[in-house]
Order: sequence, then structure tokens, then C-alpha cells
Amino acid sequence: MKNLLLFCLAFALFIQCYGQQNIGATTQKIVVKWNNENPFGFVEIENGKLAQLKIAEGKGRVNEHSFKFNSVGDNSIELTLDSIQINNGAGATLITVNTEKNPFSFFLRDVNLEYPILIPAYEVCVLTQNDKRNYQQIEDAVLNKKLLSKLEQIKREPEESFNQVKDRTRDQQVPTWLGTSRDIRTFQVALSLESSPTELDLITPKYSAYNVVFPETEPRPMQYIFACGRGHGVEVNIKRRLDEGILPILHATKLDGEINYHSVFFVTLEQQALGNKASFGTDFMVADNFCYGHNFTKEQAEIMNPQLEEFKNDENEQTVLFGKIEATNTGRVPRYAWFKTPRPAWGLEDYKYDSINGFSEFSEDRIFCISKLNGTPLGQQEIAVLIEPGKTVTLEFFLPHSPISNERAKNLSNQPFEEKYLETKRFWKDKFEQAAQVQLPEKRIEEMMKAGFLHLDLITYGKEPAGILAPVIGVYSPIGTESAPIIQFYCSIGRFDLAKRSLQFFLEKQHDNGAMMNFNGYMIETGATLWCMGEYFRYTNDVKWLNQEQDKLLKSCNYLIDWRNRNKKDELIGKGYGMIDGKVADPNDPYHQFMLNGYGYLGLVRMAEVFESINPQKAEELKAEAKSWKTDILASFYHSRAHSPVVPLGDGNWCPTVPPWPETQSPRALFNDNKTYFSHGTFMVPDALLGPLYLTFCEILSPNDLASEMMLNYQSELFYQNNATYSQPYYSRHNWLQLQMGLVKPFLKTYYNTFSALADRETYSFWEHTYQVSSHKTHEEAWFLMQTRWMLYLEKGDTLSLLPGIPRRWLEDDQIIELNNVVSYFGKFSLHVESHVNEDYIDVAVKCKDSRKPGKLVVRIPHPEGLKAAKVDEGIYDKNTETVTVDSFNGEANFRIWF
Repeated sequence: MKNLLLFCLAFALFIQCYGQQNIGATTQKIVVKWNNENPFGFVEIENGKLAQLKIAEGKGRVNEHSFKFNSVGDNSIELTLDSIQINNGAGATLITVNTEKNPFSFFLRDVNLEYPILIPAYEVCVLTQNDKRNYQQIEDAVLNKKLLSKLEQIKREPEESFNQVKDRTRDQQVPTWLGTSRDIRTFQVALSLESSPTELDLITPKYSAYNVVFPETEPRPMQYIFACGRGHGVEVNIKRRLDEGILPILHATKLDGEINYHSVFFVTLEQQALGNKASFGTDFMVADNFCYGHNFTKEQAEIMNPQLEEFKNDENEQTVLFGKIEATNTGRVPRYAWFKTPRPAWGLEDYKYDSINGFSEFSEDRIFCISKLNGTPLGQQEIAVLIEPGKTVTLEFFLPHSPISNERAKNLSNQPFEEKYLETKRFWKDKFEQAAQVQLPEKRIEEMMKAGFLHLDLITYGKEPAGILAPVIGVYSPIGTESAPIIQFYCSIGRFDLAKRSLQFFLEKQHDNGAMMNFNGYMIETGATLWCMGEYFRYTNDVKWLNQEQDKLLKSCNYLIDWRNRNKKDELIGKGYGMIDGKVADPNDPYHQFMLNGYGYLGLVRMAEVFESINPQKAEELKAEAKSWKTDILASFYHSRAHSPVVPLGDGNWCPTVPPWPETQSPRALFNDNKTYFSHGTFMVPDALLGPLYLTFCEILSPNDLASEMMLNYQSELFYQNNATYSQPYYSRHNWLQLQMGLVKPFLKTYYNTFSALADRETYSFWEHTYQVSSHKTHEEAWFLMQTRWMLYLEKGDTLSLLPGIPRRWLEDDQIIELNNVVSYFGKFSLHVESHVNEDYIDVAVKCKDSRKPGKLVVRIPHPEGLKAAKVDEGIYDKNTETVTVDSFNGEANFRIWF
């Protein structure tokens, strides 16, 4: 009897807490309660029926599914629901309270006594029938729990740093790509990487994305294995580093007992001296052909094919990998060193080794490697050498990209290694010195910026000294979206020549109808490319060139407008009316995606800016079209948000969500339909990586708009780990939004967690994904570079904002931040900040002599200990934002800020 009584009490409590939702009943009553609002609207039900709607509190009237309040204060409606679906998974009952102001939706299964649905921004809550609390009591109960959202938690934590995150994020090693830039004949070097599939070090000659196949190796690609030291042991005892930390010349040290092996690898030309005035490289169309995902029209293929045949038959000059391994005995007695010179991998034995000349050959006139020991031909492929204490033995090898003749091999053998090394080093340093210079207190970040530029340049292919360039993104063809940060970073460091030549790629490959579609059916490229053209114009004011290209630019604009007009159908009102449709990335989602339309709109906006200088009448037409497009996008956006379910945040409140396109009714990650969406290592691709947050980045929503804040809030809760997105994190634009909103700590958490997990910590190359797919991915690296650029400076209207996202520790005593001739929308400028906080001051000097200089200057100076300034020599100090504002900026500012 006692057991039965206990069971009844427990059952009654269960009913009180959860109502009828989890016991299989088909009806349920809930209450929607407003605070100080007199709403009117109607109720919509998906996967259920509204049996009754009545006024529970306040004064008003109902008519079937609609209601209207006449009173203020606590107003509430009671819904009686029938034929409900409250199980997990697809087909759940979804209720939309469609008010004129702040409509919202929720899953019926989420209504809970202990965790009521509370939306403070709307001053509304959804309660179980037996919850008699008023709105204020609900809000107080949630506040009294003193919970924090993930963003609020981050704000209370110390600022993130690399040292804080490096032990908890993935420590990724990335194979190193070496080349001459412009030329697709590159080499990939994998030195004892933990992820390496072989027991030996591996060199892979490549044509851009594709491995090279020789007649002697068909159908297998050519790869070379080599080794130094006794072999793989229980320790990982190799360290790698780029030359001077930044140049595409790979150094490695390997400790094997008392023998220290130091290796250096670089790529140069077989016969020509490698220099910035040399004539070399690969035609941009041929380069594109050797990238994954390339897309040629029939006409483009016909143009490219002769160039391809010419490339295949060109044997006049090879790129060559130069390698040197020095073994030094650091002990006190003689010790052996072991070497294995490169040979074909995968058990290929159909070759000979000429010990007289040190040639590895398929035949007498097909030499694939030249090897020397201490300057004379290596007598055998594998060798042990006894080295006296303090002495060094040197193995050198020269690996042409394709086999060469005996005569050419002899000439190559005579090339002095050190001379070629210094020549190659000078070549890369010349490139670097042509760009803006940056000095930062955090040397890892400074090196990553410098190395990053050269990584981008390394695989921006085309003919030198002039001609169209293909800004490829790792192994993939140029893409309007993914090449954009590469081009824009070129602009940011003053390499307008590289940016312009890269943009010409997209104009040259424009389709007859105006579409730009270079990769795997990505329909987003046209808008993104026009946006990037507009960004180039903002940096350069290059009216002359864009005027020359205006017919092509207009053709692409008209392509977007025609596409939009085809979607002005009444059945699409609220669900994509006036919006273009198509896939934006690998997933085949041919919908009216917000990201797709965001870039399309932004492309037209930027073109309107361009045409103000070259065709004012057309500019007005484009402005009007863009304005109309924005209106249509927002109509579908707000309709979608109203019908998408709210989700809980970490602070106990609930937040509206938005699907990635208006055809669906919730974020895909919530699986409100019975489909499978896991892709690219995550459930989050459509919502976080390709989702509606792009509407803010694409200037359809303001960063200060409540809708932007809400999207950031729920995405931070659902889709981020350590405030970084999953799988391919540089696709998310929440990093930019956080800086725009002044959320420095969240920005820094995203910044450090993302690059520490995706980039090689020794050589700085990036993977595409966190699960090690696609090495040397310059799209990811370029967004890292642009994030760093945003950290250092941002434009907002007529204002140049300096140091908006730097860490406080960068202004510790004696630290210097130097930006020399970096470029913003306001032209070139320089910044020098020098900290003397031990003497209670920091000096700031800014110069921007361009005629387009900003009207206002805002410089953020965060004291390393959080102190607020006592006074400043010039401008107005704001202690809340830690900024100094110089109004009516005349092009130069020099001031000291005292603490």
C-alpha cells in the first residue's frame, strides 16, 4: 500500500512538472504570457491542432486562431492543443505565435515547468498550464539562478592566449609545400610527421593539386622516400621551421643520440637564376586545370587545351628541389651517421643507381636525382659514415620535378648549393619587402602574418613578370568566396598588383551570361566576386581599370538581377520571394540561401559604389535594385525567424533562431525533418558555416541590430566549441561580428582556439578541416590573416578604428606595435605604439597622408592590467571602450596616454 501511495505521489509530481507531454496524451494546455504588452496576432500549429484559444489574463478578444488585447500589464492566452507530437526527432508539434511585433515559435515538447521558455527581448514567456507565476516572477526566478550564457562566461574569463589554448586544442602537423611561386610544379615534403603514412620521409612532386605520374611509375604517382638517422623510434625527435620563421625554405633538426642532423629544403629553377625579373610560371588556365573542382565552359576548354599541350611538352626548364642534410657529431667519441638518398617509393625497383656520378636514373637519359656526399658523388644509396667529434658530414641531393637528360644532370650537379640557397632566400625576401611591414609583440603572430603572405603567393599561379594570376586555395581552383580573403589581404599589405591580376582571373573566365562559376557548381561566386572587386576599388580607387572592365561587371550584375527576377513569384512570398537560389558550397542545397543572397546583394552594393565613379546613372539603378533586394531578403528572414523554434541559452533565457534558408522551418541541426545532414565532420555545416549570420557580414543587418545579437547568442550556444566553429571554422563570420560589437574577449577566444587547432605550429601552414583534409589551404590561412588585420584595424563609415581587438598583454612595458604602409579603405597609413606602462604612459603616432584619409580616428589602448587613463594629450578618452577619439583627423596624430 505504501509503495502504491509513493507511486501515486511521484506520478502526480511528474504530471505537475511536465504536464501531459511525455505520457502519450494527445491533448495539452499551455499559456503564453506577455509583460506590459498588448499584442495581437494569430496562432499557427505545425504537426498538431489548435482545439481552443482563449484569453487567460487581461482584456481582449479571440476569433478562432486570432487574438487581440486591449489591456497592458500581464496579458496571456491559453492554448488547448490536440493531435500533438512531442517525441524527439522529426515531426514535432511546432507552435508559432504570429504577432505583429516580435512573433516567435517553439516546440511544444520544450514547454516545461522547471525550465520555462523566457524571451526577455520580447518580454514574453511560455508556461505549462499549472504554472501560476506572472512574467516578472518567471524572469526573477531565472535571474536568481545566476546562470551565464557562453558569451557572458567568456567575458568573465581572462583574455585568451596561445599558451592558454595550445595544450587543449589539436596540435596539427601539415606537410610543407615548396615551390618558386607562379609555377604549378611544386613539391610536398612530409618529414617524419606523426600523420605520415610511411616509415620514411616523403617527397611528392605535384602539378598543383595533382601528383605527378611518370611513364615508369604508371598508374601510381611518383613519390620519393629518404631518411637520415637510425630510423623511427619511441621519440618524436624532429623539429621543423621555416627560414627566418617566414620564408618558404624548410629547415629541420633531428636528434639521434649524439648525432645532430640539420636539413634544409628549397625549390629553385634548374637553369635560370631565380629572381623577381625572371620569366617563369604557368599559364593561369593550365594552373586552373590542375586544381580540384575546376569548371571550364566548352569555349574555355578550347582556349586552354593548346596551352595545356604546350605545358606538357615544355622540357626546357625544370623546377628543382634542393636538399641538404648535415650530420654533426656532438659527442666526445666517433659516432656513425646514416643516410638514405631519395629513391622511388612503393617498392618500385625498376631503376638504377650510378655510383660514379651519384645519379638515380630510369635510363641513361632520364635522371631523377643527383646525390653528393661532402661534395663528391654519393657512392651508394644507403650509407653509414663514421664522424669524429665536432665534425660534420653533408649529404646533398638535387631532385628535378621530372627526369632530365644526362647532360643536364651533370650541369645541375655542378650547381653550388649555398649559392642557390642564398639566391632563393633573396627571391622570397624581395617579395616580402615589397609588402607592408608589421611588427607585433607576439612574435608567433608576426611570423604567421609574414609567412602567410608568402604561402598565399607561393600558389598564386600564372606567368611572370606579368599576366593573369589564378589565386588557388590549396588543392582547389579559385573560388569567388574562398579566394576573396586572399585578394583582400594582398590589398591590405599594398600588393595591389597581385590583387588586380588575381581578379582578372574571374573576369577572364566569366560565362557568356555574366555568371562567374569556376568551381564545382558553386553558384555563390558571382556575387562574392563582385564584392571582392568592390573591395579592391575601396583600397585602390582604381577607376581606370574598372572603367575598362565595366561591360563585364555590368553583365554579372544583370545576371544576378535576372536571376532574382525569376524568383519573384507569389508562392515564394516569405519563403524566398525575390531571392536567388542555388548551392553555396559542397552540400547540394539548391535553396534561397541567406548566404547566397547576402553575397549577391553585397556584390551589387559594391558595384553601385564603383559605378558612381564611372557611370553615375547605372550606379543609381544598381542602388535601387540592391535596396529592393535587401527588402525582399529581410522579409523572408523575419518570416523565417518567426517560424523557427526558440532554443535555450546558458543563462536560462531562450532565443529565437533562423534557418539557413527560408524553405525550411528550423536550423537544420535541430532535425525537425527526417533527413540526414552530417557533412564535412559535423552536423553544423548549413547553420554555422553557411548560415544566416552572413546577412550581418554582408551588410543586410547592422552589427548593432537585435537580430544580429540574437543570431550570435544562439549560435554561440549551439554551434561553437571554445567559441570556434566545427570542422572548417574559418567559414564562420562570427569572428568579424564580435569585433564589430566590441566583444574583444570572445573575438580573442575564437582567434586563438581556431588557428592553434588548424595551423602547423612549426611551419604555419593550415589544414582545411580539423580532421586533416587538404593541406596548405590558403583560404583558411587568408581568413586568419584578415582576422589579424581586423584585430589591428577596421573601417566603420568615415572612421578608422585602430587596435580594436588586440590582447592587453601586447601593451606590456617596452612592447611595440608597428604598422608601416598597411592599407585601409582610406589609403596607406602607418602606426607606431610604444608602451612605457612602468612609467605610466603609452605613446601613439599615426600617419595617413592619403587624400582619402578618414574623417575620424579611434585608437583603442587597453592597459595590460586594465587600468583606465588619467589623461591624454590629444583627442577624447572613453574609459568604457578604452579608446582615444580624434575628431576631424588631419592625417597625423601624436599623443601620449597617461595612466
